[in-house]
Amino acid sequence: MKILGIGKNYVNSKEEIAAIKNGKQVIFSKPESSLVTNNNDVVFPACSNEVAYEVELVIKIGKKGKDIAENNAASYISEIAVGIDYTAKDILSRYRETKGPWDLAKGFDGAAPISSFISISSFEDLNAINFDLKINGEQKQVGTTDMMIYNFNEIIAYISQFMTLEPGDLIFTGTPAAGVGLISKGDHLQASIEGELLLDFKMI
Repeated sequence: MKILGIGKNYVNSKEEIAAIKNGKQVIFSKPESSLVTNNNDVVFPACSNEVAYEVELVIKIGKKGKDIAENNAASYISEIAVGIDYTAKDILSRYRETKGPWDLAKGFDGAAPISSFISISSFEDLNAINFDLKINGEQKQVGTTDMMIYNFNEIIAYISQFMTLEPGDLIFTGTPAAGVGLISKGDHLQASIEGELLLDFKMI
């Protein structure tokens, strides 16, 4: 199973998209060992003192595909979840200084908690899905897929030019442009899709 992520994929205003969209999507990966499921609590990593949260929709691939046509890409999605893409900011900064890879900053144990999945058939419009994140009861991030620079179809078509997508592969599709911040031990995170609470855990 591959776990892939899309960086810098949301805007605050749709008017921004035209100036930003150049076809060069930012792709990174996380190891399977970074996953946390079943709303289990996440252990704050001992390797970092500065961990940032980003709430994201996570699409699951349902069938094998390579060089997928953009107009058919949605048929490769089986389910959608909500997840947190954690980044160890201090580690990321250290490796960026030498233009090194992001693997350690994005792939530590617990860096990818995800909720249970909802069937793709439950969504009428993939370009109008609302999701949000609350921490300790306070709204921190609110997103809608209408504000994506690259939509699900474009993401799948682009990635499949480089690698074969297989059933069970997960893609974190980007975080809302506003509200990203640092997490602390003891924080309680709750993330929803269309008002339905799906992800509910604590940092310990």
